[in-house]
Amino acid sequence: MKQFSPCEILRPFIQSILVSESELAQSYTILPGTSLVMGFQFRGRLAFRDDKTAIGLATAGVTGILNSFRVFENTADTGTVLVILKEAAALHFFREPLHELYNESLSLEHFIRRDQLSVLEEQLSTAEDDHKRVALVERFLIDMLQPRKEDLLVSAAIQQINQSQGNIRMTELADKLYTSKSPLEKRFRQAVGTTPKKFANIVRMKSALIAMQSPMTIEDDYRMNYYDQSHFIHDFKNFTGTTPEQYLKKLFEEK
Repeated sequence: MKQFSPCEILRPFIQSILVSESELAQSYTILPGTSLVMGFQFRGRLAFRDDKTAIGLATAGVTGILNSFRVFENTADTGTVLVILKEAAALHFFREPLHELYNESLSLEHFIRRDQLSVLEEQLSTAEDDHKRVALVERFLIDMLQPRKEDLLVSAAIQQINQSQGNIRMTELADKLYTSKSPLEKRFRQAVGTTPKKFANIVRMKSALIAMQSPMTIEDDYRMNYYDQSHFIHDFKNFTGTTPEQYLKKLFEEK
């Protein structure tokens, strides 16, 4: 996995660009995040598991914010350029309501003409190295860019949620922003792709996972103010696919 910084034009909208290559067929688990991800395959094929069924991914596609972990798998000799968007930046690339992408992996054919994608896919497959592949994807994304004003209310809500590590009630969040829950939720869903509550739940659980990295952390710390242990275990398993005990055991075995 190689990481690239986006070019200056795309820097306000893109967190990072990754080139992932695998010689062997494998499966791996991806946890929910707070950003949408675009993927451009230049070799091999990718799929994800829905129960026991493998659902193939388009060679150029976008995955919205997920509500739980997802198991992906790739064929042998696979190469993909991944674009991790910044929070609330996807509306600069897509006109469609972003909440419709929630928990979905869709082909970019839903948003871009097939002939444009075909040109990019052919160029990626013949590119000589990763730097040229990244440059091709960046040029494609620059062409996709749409002028949009930043929604300052949504940006402020994201900041509050991140600062609280997801431990904030929605009524409190709305009060801090001098608004009410209904308009905040509507604008947040349009700009981010999910509700502020679901977004906060992801931030909260990711904060718990970070806390669990430290051997000095006690259980009450990583439970992140969950008052009911069974509720925490349920949410944790939905998020990671394992119980907290299983996760900790594997974590410290790897160390």
